Amino acid sequence: MTPAELSRTVLRSVRGAVEEQELSVPVPARIVVQPPPRPGCGDYASNVALQLAGQAGRPALEVAEILRKRLNGSAGIARVEIAGPGFLNFTLGDGAQIALVREVLAQGESYGRPDRSHGKPGRSGAAEQSGPPVPAPARGAREAVVAEALARIDAVAGSAGRQAAAAGEHPALVPAPYDLATLIARLGVDEARWVLLRPAAQDPVRVPERPVQRESNPRFRVQYAYARALALGRYARELGFGSEPGGVGAPVSGQVAGEGPSAGSTGAVQTLQSFHTLLATYPSVIETAARLRAPDRVVRHLEATADAFFRWHDGYPPLPVGEQKPLAVHRARLALAEAGRTVLANGLCLLGISAPEHL
Repeated sequence: MTPAELSRTVLRSVRGAVEEQELSVPVPARIVVQPPPRPGCGDYASNVALQLAGQAGRPALEVAEILRKRLNGSAGIARVEIAGPGFLNFTLGDGAQIALVREVLAQGESYGRPDRSHGKPGRSGAAEQSGPPVPAPARGAREAVVAEALARIDAVAGSAGRQAAAAGEHPALVPAPYDLATLIARLGVDEARWVLLRPAAQDPVRVPERPVQRESNPRFRVQYAYARALALGRYARELGFGSEPGGVGAPVSGQVAGEGPSAGSTGAVQTLQSFHTLLATYPSVIETAARLRAPDRVVRHLEATADAFFRWHDGYPPLPVGEQKPLAVHRARLALAEAGRTVLANGLCLLGISAPEHL
């Protein structure tokens, strides 16, 4: 279950409560669900009860309890809990993560597009070109690259992108210290674009002396995560097995950062959960980037996804070790790695940055 699907489920519960006169409020157009602010609070959280309480003329805890009862037992939701003044915390069912991986792999290049009826947004046509943009007259390097990235994001962001494009809004950017040709000559196309897109609009562009091809460079780390996930598929084919979404099993003890000797440690579970959450929230990040005119949201999401991929990969090796034969958990882990690769490739495409097969 993705955040969008969970949002629709919660919205149906509100609509049902209104239709059956448990609540007297206008049904909101959409409901926001997002990862909780700290571990141990389920997979997602929503403040919908707090938002509706004033209109309903009832305490938020009462509204939350009405919705909790309606949501308990919903497909894909294992548990709904009320926290604090009326937050709803959702824990997804065991099959939700497997279903997410299936969805990402099934949609492929289209994953991240809320409205897929308008065709594929993926790595084809104009969106495949990762070369330098041609800046408009009197347009600075940063403005040109940001405008091009936003055009791609708008094209795949569904109604949010169409509304943002129709409004013709452009973020007020701190200018880059060099023109685009100078940056590309100094850094190369990919690094130049990353440097220009990474800062928030109000932040200055920090230009390195030279592009660094190591994991301390966020752009390299994202591309390396993609290349590593792609290589896993090649190695798996050489070993005679492919991917199949399923349970990824227990982590290798002591391999996950912060993990103790127990294979079922909280650190390992949180590592896996974080990776799944980043894959699930990718579509909402694209929508937010379009609405806020902020391609840096996509950049930061890709960085977080790459970091989560490496942490997960260390604890849940997708390939058998030594004389071990491929098992169902290896096929499932390979499928999860492929889902991560899909998100990284789609995001890099939107930014106009290459997804290299080898680094």
